[in-house]
Amino acid sequence: MADNSNILFRKWEVAGRRRRSLWRLLSPPQLFIGSFATLVLFGTLALKLIPGLYVAEPMGWLDALFTATSAACITGLIVEDTATFFTPRGQAVVLVLIQLGGLGIIAFTSLIIVAFGRRMSLRHEAMSGGGQGVAPEVNRQNLVRDVFIFTFVTETIGAILLFLIWLPSLDRLNWTWQQAAWHAVFQSISAFCHAGFATFSDSLVGFQTSPGVLGVIMLLIVIGSIGFLTLEEIKLHWQAKKLNKRFRISLHSRIVLATTAILIVGGWILFTIFEWDYTLRRLPTWAKLTNGLFLSLTPRSAGYNTVDYSQTTASTNFLTIIFMSIGGSPGSMAGGVKTTTVALIALLAWSRLRGRLVTSIAGRSVPEETIQRAVGLFVIAFGIVTVSIFILTTTEIRGEAPPDFINYMFEAVSAFNTVGLSMGVTNELSDAGKWLTIFLMFFGRVGPLTLAAALARPRKQLATEFRYAHEEVVVG
Repeated sequence: MADNSNILFRKWEVAGRRRRSLWRLLSPPQLFIGSFATLVLFGTLALKLIPGLYVAEPMGWLDALFTATSAACITGLIVEDTATFFTPRGQAVVLVLIQLGGLGIIAFTSLIIVAFGRRMSLRHEAMSGGGQGVAPEVNRQNLVRDVFIFTFVTETIGAILLFLIWLPSLDRLNWTWQQAAWHAVFQSISAFCHAGFATFSDSLVGFQTSPGVLGVIMLLIVIGSIGFLTLEEIKLHWQAKKLNKRFRISLHSRIVLATTAILIVGGWILFTIFEWDYTLRRLPTWAKLTNGLFLSLTPRSAGYNTVDYSQTTASTNFLTIIFMSIGGSPGSMAGGVKTTTVALIALLAWSRLRGRLVTSIAGRSVPEETIQRAVGLFVIAFGIVTVSIFILTTTEIRGEAPPDFINYMFEAVSAFNTVGLSMGVTNELSDAGKWLTIFLMFFGRVGPLTLAAALARPRKQLATEFRYAHEEVVVG
């Protein structure tokens, strides 16, 4: 008996060493991507194998993979109506995938390490998110802890506010208080995580004239799109101000806040003008203004809608595509190429127009490497989306009228930037279209640069660095 125990112990020890060796062999980007792939895999199996998730017949394997990817990658594109196709248990599975996908598996691992009082290794720090070089005054372990505290506190407050708003209207809505509580919890988590899933068949169209509901959802969307590093700096600035101390907010956070404000206000004005006499025409003036603001916020990866995008104007659709491409800020729940990327490219263009070689703002110069990374990310994202639109129009449009092209362009941009808005073609996609959309949602969530880093081979250190001779190329 003792010999058997020793043999089992040695086997367990050998297996443990193999797992540790695998952990060391994989780079942080590979582990990050692997964590999301694992979450999608388990989500697909859960949607297929757990009983009692569906009102009628369960979905097939491809639709289960599509739904699991959409939830884990906090996108919100659906092939089946979440409100009517799933039972409360099925909706709960989707919500767990949203929460895990929003925060990230690696962040959960980091939290467990910090909770047990152990210092994060350099490997864990590299995986749990940057910020040390951007904001040196932010403690990374405190940031990981505060990410979870802030997330759960914000989601809890959002759920309570929504529940209190709906509580007096239970009879009119034909809900029990338990149903109201579930709707509140689901919408709060989905809105903060920018998932776009809703327990209502028409998303939030039924709440066009409910300023309380739209106000809470918009606040959750904005907070979830700013980025945890910026939120941490705002917290530290507020604490320092209470103690009459000085805390300098980093250039990163100042760019994030300024760009976010410009996008919100500019989008609010334009969307309201574009839809004033169209999808918003039957609403009172205050509701038009409120829904115009909502139209400005939701494309930047939130995914909720208060209007039918198949009925909106061409101007609104095109501006929505632009906003979906921009997305939120780095380190947030939102997708897109990110606000800082767009801001740096705009600053680069402005510097070149003024004849300056160095990109600078607010008395600071941005490193050339950062500028090149922003340009590279934008080019890669543009290329992927362009090719995807071409493939979708090839596989989905068969002799139909040319106007349908915008529907699939809208779909591809929404999937890659993990937005979840659609012009009504998601559930009509062919199998090829669904596979492409799954790829776009996953690729958009993990990020092009992360995937490139995961696939790249380690650079060999050369004894002597060299470069080829320069030769000019005409551009423009």
